Amino acid sequence: MSDFNTKVIEEFRTNHGKVGGGFEGAPMIVLTTTGAKSGQPRTNPLVYLADGDQLVIFASKAGAPTNPDWYHNLLAHPRVTVELGDETFHADASVVQGEERDRLFAQQVAVMPGFAEYQEKTTRTIPVVVLTRA
Repeated sequence: MSDFNTKVIEEFRTNHGKVGGGFEGAPMIVLTTTGAKSGQPRTNPLVYLADGDQLVIFASKAGAPTNPDWYHNLLAHPRVTVELGDETFHADASVVQGEERDRLFAQQVAVMPGFAEYQEKTTRTIPVVVLTRA
């Protein structure tokens, strides 16, 4: 895990799910996946969108040409662990497609316009993942 992610996760856990810097005010979770190849836990801080009882995450990787590792991990092992504020729970991850993907991505762009820039920077369609409590 990068030093940057480690610091964000420590701040998240210390401050009951709140972080500062570039993420100040953004809704954040800490997602733990199981490594697709290693089988080891992999933990990442992510911005999320609430959609009813579900949490929605976006494999943007800031517009990089490839998907983030956590996305490949949850494809291989869709049962994940989510930290939301002080709560920790298991969830099942599913990738949404078509109109549902577009609807959720548009909602994210409406609250965080930078996600439109991420999509513009890459030729891949940024995957949208719904997390449902297990």
